[in-house]
Amino acid sequence: MLILNQMAQYSIKDLEKLSGIKAHTLRIWELRYGIITPNRTDTNIRYYDDNDLRSLLNIALLNQHGIKISKISGMTPAEIEKEILAITETSKDVTGFIEALTIAMIEVNEQKFEKVISNAVLKFGFEKTMIEIIHPFLVRIGVMWQVGSIKPAQEHFISNLIRQKLISAIDGQHVESGNNSPKFLLCLPEGEMHELSLLFLSFFIRARHMHVTYLGQSVPFEDIVSVSQTYEPDYIVSIFTTYPTVNHLSDYIKKLSSGLKKQKIILSGYRTLDFKEKIPANVIMLKQIQDILSFIQSCQIDAAHKN
Repeated sequence: MLILNQMAQYSIKDLEKLSGIKAHTLRIWELRYGIITPNRTDTNIRYYDDNDLRSLLNIALLNQHGIKISKISGMTPAEIEKEILAITETSKDVTGFIEALTIAMIEVNEQKFEKVISNAVLKFGFEKTMIEIIHPFLVRIGVMWQVGSIKPAQEHFISNLIRQKLISAIDGQHVESGNNSPKFLLCLPEGEMHELSLLFLSFFIRARHMHVTYLGQSVPFEDIVSVSQTYEPDYIVSIFTTYPTVNHLSDYIKKLSSGLKKQKIILSGYRTLDFKEKIPANVIMLKQIQDILSFIQSCQIDAAHKN
């Protein structure tokens, strides 16, 4: 297990966002049960560290599953760890898995990640695990980035493990070349490197026996056009997380629309959430991952009716 020596610092509001426990409740738990004890800076400002966050996430999980805080406060770390493991092995509630993944990320603990994912896939199947556990977990990572509570190494560690799982699942799929199902081209704009959602869409589409060509990260616009002319997809799917930037988003969407007139262009991602301008006729903007999945399902149903 890799150890990161320099710990992050959290305010009590950060802990509230990450654990879902109100700051007022945390203060009561501090005073009454001593479950976490804040550190203080040289200027006497209270803060919490990685150990506090990890402990609190474990406590929050046990509490959410009916164990009273008075009992938790008397448990040893080993006893808490044992209860956490029991919850992830027996619970049908996805919350425990999300909490356990968060802890695995903070600890940079690959063995714990593998155990959590294996249990989740056994219980829910790979696709449901991705939709109901991994996706909300990635949303949580986004929140942790906003409050500065995870390091790049932690995010890269967990992202690469998830990426490996997705690629392995995709490799296990096969789509017959002769079928007349819709063709999808999946790509990210130049500069965009966040591909986990796009990889999952590749898995999701292939699982429904439709054709996918995956170009992946940071693809120059000219290459998207060139491949589209050769491959002739029905749909082009892209997710904008950090690129294009706000100042270039409108121009890039217009460029896609005019350069790819024969295709329907499906766009989603953080950058599209506040887009207020008129959307070109051949562009479909879907705000949530579930909206994209529903759209893909409808494409499959339409293709089945035509065949």
